[in-house]
Amino acid sequence: MRISLFILISIFAISCSNNQNGVFVTFDDEKSNAIRAHYQNYLNNDIDGLKSLWSPDLKIYMNSVNASGVDEISALITAQHENFDNISMSFQDDGATEDLGVWAQSIVYPPMNGSPEMTITQTWFNWSATGKASGNTIEIPVHISFEWSDGKIVREWHNFDTTEMMAELELAASQSSE
Repeated sequence: MRISLFILISIFAISCSNNQNGVFVTFDDEKSNAIRAHYQNYLNNDIDGLKSLWSPDLKIYMNSVNASGVDEISALITAQHENFDNISMSFQDDGATEDLGVWAQSIVYPPMNGSPEMTITQTWFNWSATGKASGNTIEIPVHISFEWSDGKIVREWHNFDTTEMMAELELAASQSSE
């Protein structure tokens, strides 16, 4: 699965990097690096650091067409850090020796159909943590995309299976109410 994803990303990147239709894909650019630093703020549970990159009007779509905002995502991040130990993010291709932490790439799309130029940074990684209530370690493949405007993240799309994470949060809540 990881090899297939890596090959797909590589083909996409190569086909876009030659500027077909004005689309540019970069990997070590300012926005991709800003997202890597943003993830370090997440791992450090630094909500203020995270907020420094978020627009106050941030809209987050977490496996849903309904948006959440800064307050909701901040509360979820706080809950994750209160209820999980050893939170990590990793991206390592099968057989590779180096863990990239997070695969990040930024794509600049030209103006289309009346929309202005748009930059999206996409990321892939495996989120791993050990639940404090159960002691179980879970690993979840994650894809998050970030839309930029005026140097801030204005929209995020989170795509991952939340089942194990939510079960751990519910277990912790039930144990604390006993």
